[in-house]
Amino acid sequence: MANEKRKKLTPAQQEYHLFEKERETKRPIVRNCACAFLVGGTICAIGQAISYFYMYFFDFTEQTAGNPTVATMVFLSMILTGLGVYDRIAQFAGAGSAVPVTGFGNAVISAAIEHRTEGFVLGVGSNMFKLAGSVILFGTFAAFVIALIKTIAIQWGGL
Repeated sequence: MANEKRKKLTPAQQEYHLFEKERETKRPIVRNCACAFLVGGTICAIGQAISYFYMYFFDFTEQTAGNPTVATMVFLSMILTGLGVYDRIAQFAGAGSAVPVTGFGNAVISAAIEHRTEGFVLGVGSNMFKLAGSVILFGTFAAFVIALIKTIAIQWGGL
């Protein structure tokens, strides 16, 4: 049945598909995954070290050290983006640098840097959160839904 739904290709289309397949760039998937894993893991290890720093020197608990750690990581990624270092890391690591919270800082600052020539209000101010705004919106909405579910579960005696 699946074969019946497939459209028959003309000889020219078949020839083109063969031509395309022969010249397709082979992607180093294993290497890309390994780079993303190593860089993402290194970013997370740095974040853990910063968290321990806050717990040891500033008497934060494990629960309260998270917020200043995230703020520090975002700040560091913004500084590295401004210096052009984070872009080189991202070229090497791909998603390994975009998925951790540092990718959020990079997205905000990259948009601000790109539009700085248009002025502070219409350039930087209006374009800074174009990409990051959706992350903030959906993160806030997801937190609301989870809090609502938790509140209902607590009221029903589930937790």
